[in-house]
Amino acid sequence: MVERLATTPFGGAPMSARNFALRAEVERRQERLRTAEGGNQTGTADKWQLIRALIEARESYGLSDRSISVLEALTTFHQERELNGKEAIIVFPSNAELSIRARGMSPATLRRHLAALVEAGFIFRRDSANGKRFCRRDDRGQVENAFGFDLAPLALRAEEIFSRAEAERERAKRIAHVRSEITLHLRDIAKTIEAAMGEGRQGEWLGFMDRLTALSGRVPRNGDLTDLKERCEALVKLRVELETAYLNSLSEQEMSGNESFSEHHIQNSKTDPYLEINGQEDSKEASSSHRNVRDGKPIGISLKDFLDICPQIADYTRNGAKNWADILAAAEVVRSMLGISPSAWTSARHAMGDVPAAIVVAAILERAEDIRSPGGYLRDLTGKAERGRFSIHPMLKALKT
Repeated sequence: MVERLATTPFGGAPMSARNFALRAEVERRQERLRTAEGGNQTGTADKWQLIRALIEARESYGLSDRSISVLEALTTFHQERELNGKEAIIVFPSNAELSIRARGMSPATLRRHLAALVEAGFIFRRDSANGKRFCRRDDRGQVENAFGFDLAPLALRAEEIFSRAEAERERAKRIAHVRSEITLHLRDIAKTIEAAMGEGRQGEWLGFMDRLTALSGRVPRNGDLTDLKERCEALVKLRVELETAYLNSLSEQEMSGNESFSEHHIQNSKTDPYLEINGQEDSKEASSSHRNVRDGKPIGISLKDFLDICPQIADYTRNGAKNWADILAAAEVVRSMLGISPSAWTSARHAMGDVPAAIVVAAILERAEDIRSPGGYLRDLTGKAERGRFSIHPMLKALKT
């Protein structure tokens, strides 16, 4: 076995215990790879893919974008695209050439970022006796000995870097999703309060406004996920309370007006085969009219069975789920809470019918944690309904099981 001795940095740069330990670990891993004891790890990586992954994962390593720029510049001095960490990968650029490839970075700044890369364990210094970077070649022109920066540690950490980059991408997606939810909640809460106050409705709207103000402000693009989730949950709670208060402020005439609209729509369009009076079929005539307008087949579900499958919708009714009109009114509140736009809701009602659309919203509410975009999901189902390829029964059966 070839003995390898760690070299200390030339000049005033200190040799830390951490750096010494990292070198020892790298050499142990190299030895395992050379003797085929590395398992599934190859110690190789495409340098450009690796740099890209490190850019994504740089925060977890405490590296700045400029440190990575210096590392990228160093990799350009290695002629091969692949980095093979089984052996030392020594590059020996002059300060002037390295500065050019690092987009004109000053010598002092270069030294600072090189030190950061060494401290992070992505490169090692392999200094010559006089601190110069160079190589000695044999009679055939092959590199016999080289002094400069060793990129082998970077190659050996490829699997770890790719894993952290993937985790960072997932975290960014979750943050973007929560940020979007927060923005929607802030907008809809503000508009609901504005509508209630503009209509002169009785209620503690100023109190709701104070709570909204406390939860408002800039939504940071790279904020802490836990803090963003807590803020979102607080907004959802506020929104539910606000929309319940707004619903409670509606007069009996306004509520009956909603019911009249539903009944009028059902009578004229005949696209809602699920409506049952007070949760039960009124008569055989009513039962026979409960048919799918597209194929004429009877398709219905009782209010009781529906509530057994989708119980959460009842929490958003004004005085309990006594009939399908109560479910429809609750669905209006829930669709707003879920971020489903008025246009998506209107399209669903036109394509499916009022009550089937309300049933779909209730089903989405039951699976709210699993559905990333309730509005997009509803539009997809609406498109299927418009093509005559949608039924609520598979959805309800899935929930039941």
